[in-house]
Amino acid sequence: MKGRTAKAQGARRRGRWLNRLLTLHGIAGYLFLYAPIVILVIFSFNASRFMASWGGFTLAWYGKLLGNELIGAALKNSIIVAGTATLVSTIFGTMVALAMSRYNFWGKLAFDALLYLPIIIPDIAMAVMLPLFFVLSRTQLGLPTIIISHIAFNISFVAVVVRARLAYFDVTLEEAAQDLYANEWQTFRRVTLPLIMPGILGGALLAFTLSLDDFVITFFTAGVGSTTLPLRIYSMIKLGITPEINALSSLMLIASMTLVLLSLFLQKGGGGKIEIV
Repeated sequence: MKGRTAKAQGARRRGRWLNRLLTLHGIAGYLFLYAPIVILVIFSFNASRFMASWGGFTLAWYGKLLGNELIGAALKNSIIVAGTATLVSTIFGTMVALAMSRYNFWGKLAFDALLYLPIIIPDIAMAVMLPLFFVLSRTQLGLPTIIISHIAFNISFVAVVVRARLAYFDVTLEEAAQDLYANEWQTFRRVTLPLIMPGILGGALLAFTLSLDDFVITFFTAGVGSTTLPLRIYSMIKLGITPEINALSSLMLIASMTLVLLSLFLQKGGGGKIEIV
């Protein structure tokens, strides 16, 4: 009896030590991933221009960003690209999600595999293929080619998010609307669309975030006068990392995290309000 008790106590001690090691391992992993980001944000308030030393707290670098015309032009290009790509990819992505969830057609399995291709393949592979397409189609590189490229990979992300929302959709609500003499368009506008709207908005915010932060594909498809914010940061880093770059990166980090969290919140949220007339 005593032997069994001793073995049980030994097993509990080993379990406690194992839990502690796993906790330390998790903390070390998070520190490895996020400590550089925290350091970047801290040094964006560094009064010294050099990263090697701390010169005190200042907001001057954020003020300098507001007066930088090149960064302002790059931000404008990024918003144009991200906004246009998000709008188009959200419309087409939602249509694709509805078609894939509601209908069976010839080649659906192949189309489904093709839909996931932009998510699976490396960015560099897609970045190499797109300029070849534009060269063969004799399309001059610029903001339009960046927008087309971003639409090409954003449609897949929007479709996946909206399809996840449609997976829990109650079809009987549409049937009830049709029993009340609503036509297909009225049923979609007043029943289907409000219920899947959180998924649509979540996919749109995700697409906007991916488009705003994209560098690899944008770098290969950009032309003269179409520099976006990630490309401007890359050109600034060539001259050395300064607190101004840290400040700009911190602002982009905050914007991206806000959009991603808002997207996740909308995806988990309940359905919209059904309009009853």
